Amino acid sequence: MLYQQDCASCHGETGKGTSRGPDLTGVGEAAVDFMLSTGRMPKRGAASNQPPYRPSLPEADIKALDQYVTELAAKGGPTIPSVEPVQGDQAKGHILFDENCAACHNSGGSGGILYSRVVPSITGATPTQIGEAMRVGPGPMPVFGPHQLTQSEVNDIASYILSAQHPADQGGDPISHIGPAAEGAVIWLVAITGLLFMIRWIGERG
Repeated sequence: MLYQQDCASCHGETGKGTSRGPDLTGVGEAAVDFMLSTGRMPKRGAASNQPPYRPSLPEADIKALDQYVTELAAKGGPTIPSVEPVQGDQAKGHILFDENCAACHNSGGSGGILYSRVVPSITGATPTQIGEAMRVGPGPMPVFGPHQLTQSEVNDIASYILSAQHPADQGGDPISHIGPAAEGAVIWLVAITGLLFMIRWIGERG
């Protein structure tokens, strides 16, 4: 059985947790699917804690575990959301992302470091994983329930994040899409370098 093989040693035979893993009671099917589909679980060593995350189990096994663990202990929490980016408004999603997500995940979704913790890139996340993360709030991430972000707004944000996977870089080098701070730093570097050359040129002419 998959649960006995990959989960029970940490989460216990009944999903109530052990000293090696947390209690799964009431966490919801969305939490189970998110942890499995992103490769955070089952843990295969320290490398599994570093982004980008990839599932370590086949999709069929993940679906089977979603159902089994939900019936065993996780029932009662958020269910797996149905996220439809094609029904979302990309422009609204951009605004919502900047208001709720960019402070940690960066304006382009590329992630970074926050309080000595790695914040993963989300540009490779599936629409379902995007919705699950908002409803579950994995790790230090806050929970965005239906009262904070409606399903329509989740669709908007997913639409924006998917657009960020293949952005149109018409302005030149995107600098890894890590946001305006990096762009401003490059502008200052270029400006200061140019100013120093000008000062030297004036000095030599004088």
